[in-house]
Amino acid sequence: MVKLEVRKNAYYDSVTLMIISKDLKKLDGVSQALVGMGTDLNRELAHGSGLDAPGFEAVTANDFFVAVECDDEAAFKACVDKVDELLNKKSESKQASYSPPTLDGALKIDPDLNMAVISVPGKHAADVAQSCLDRDINVMLFSDNVTIEEEKALKEYASAHELLVMGPDCGTAIINQVPLAFANVVRGGNIGIVAASGTGAQEVSSLIDQYGGGISQLFGTGGRDLKKEIGGLMMKLCLDALINDPATKVLVLVSKPPAKEIAEEILSIAKGAGKPVVVSFIGGHPEQVRAYGLTPALTLEDAAQKAVALSQGRQPADFLGFSMGEEKADALAKEIAGKFAYGQQYIRGFYTGGTLCDEAMKLMLEKLGHIYSNIPLRAEDKLENPRNGDSYKHTFLDFGDDEFTVGRPHPMIDPSLRAERVVRDGRDPECAVIMTDCVIGYGSHPDPAEDLAEAIRSARAEAEAAGRYLCCIAAVCGTEGDPQSLSRTRQKLEGAGAVVLPSNAQATRFALRILAHLNGEGTK
Repeated sequence: MVKLEVRKNAYYDSVTLMIISKDLKKLDGVSQALVGMGTDLNRELAHGSGLDAPGFEAVTANDFFVAVECDDEAAFKACVDKVDELLNKKSESKQASYSPPTLDGALKIDPDLNMAVISVPGKHAADVAQSCLDRDINVMLFSDNVTIEEEKALKEYASAHELLVMGPDCGTAIINQVPLAFANVVRGGNIGIVAASGTGAQEVSSLIDQYGGGISQLFGTGGRDLKKEIGGLMMKLCLDALINDPATKVLVLVSKPPAKEIAEEILSIAKGAGKPVVVSFIGGHPEQVRAYGLTPALTLEDAAQKAVALSQGRQPADFLGFSMGEEKADALAKEIAGKFAYGQQYIRGFYTGGTLCDEAMKLMLEKLGHIYSNIPLRAEDKLENPRNGDSYKHTFLDFGDDEFTVGRPHPMIDPSLRAERVVRDGRDPECAVIMTDCVIGYGSHPDPAEDLAEAIRSARAEAEAAGRYLCCIAAVCGTEGDPQSLSRTRQKLEGAGAVVLPSNAQATRFALRILAHLNGEGTK
């Protein structure tokens, strides 16, 4: 039976409700459960799960609902009681710690505050950010849906007053060894990073830590900073700060390829840094970087390796191989390719990190020809209805894009939609390989490998029962010091049957190697 309870005009934050939904599914007599606000996305999820019981059509975005598929009335009552118990605990927890309701109230408690992390609805974010700048407070603007005109005005003001505006839509920073938002536990060191990419910054900084290097500062700029309209204002300010920082010996710049004139300005500044500079313009042309006497990175992993080499006084070298060795990687890829059933031929990539999805597609596009996506590299490869529609041939999805996050937490906080898609596409008889990231660290889900491993295990089992072999490839972005632990996360995914590679770039190359053997092309 499917039961529904609706509470009109009652609001709860999406992270709280995500946690409650997971707890309800563990109760006896409960098959499925969804707790949320009546947003369009949650309504679609309820419909797709068969949880839109009679009366659900009247639920609005201002309403809180509990929808449950359960054995009987007693099981539903237990669900509602559990919801109330968990909501009350959340309320008591909030009351136990005082949070000033205003910026002025916070400054009365600590007048020396100089950094604000802002996460409010986009229509209010610029005003809140400006109020911080007016008080000489640097800003990390986590909020998205800020207009480009508002961003420009904020950054022009900040630049004139030598203040930071990291963002909007800035998800990662490490300032004076303090991780902010989505960031990893990395050792201190002499490598400074400026990144217009959240998971790009996480991938580079985490790998630097794994290779024995360390970070002095990691500044995020927001993805639009290097657009012509903004002019790289924060990239320039942060680059200048690192050039003048005696603790920073090597600089790393990370972004998608900037507007041509902005790239020239940034590279000119970097050329005069007097320090080694590694530039990762993801998918850009290395020769553009070399022309300025700087070190181009071929992948995010390559950027980390080169930065560590330079920080240790070694000559950097291009890395486009496999940590396990070429022969072992090729033999494993050939073995996997021989297990597929007739008709299995496509790769599906499901990512919680948009930059990791973008990097994988750019590394694969030449070989695959077309990659269909909600963040396509070519306009003609735009996937119709990526949220509810079926995948088409080679399909890659960024679950952090706006269409998946309206009314829901970011997928690095709640990866359940991605897990469901892994199981769903695993049933496709044409699907051969499923690629995923798994981003750990502060801000992320307490154990993102749990749901992903369960999904991989289920998808592989269903494929096997249907006479097919499903290959799942994963790369974990994080460090051993992260709360979830790099080694424990890898072990969980490997235990579910996934092939776990050390980096997003290696995972991508390995998937291509499998496809090459599958198509009878041998080693590629």
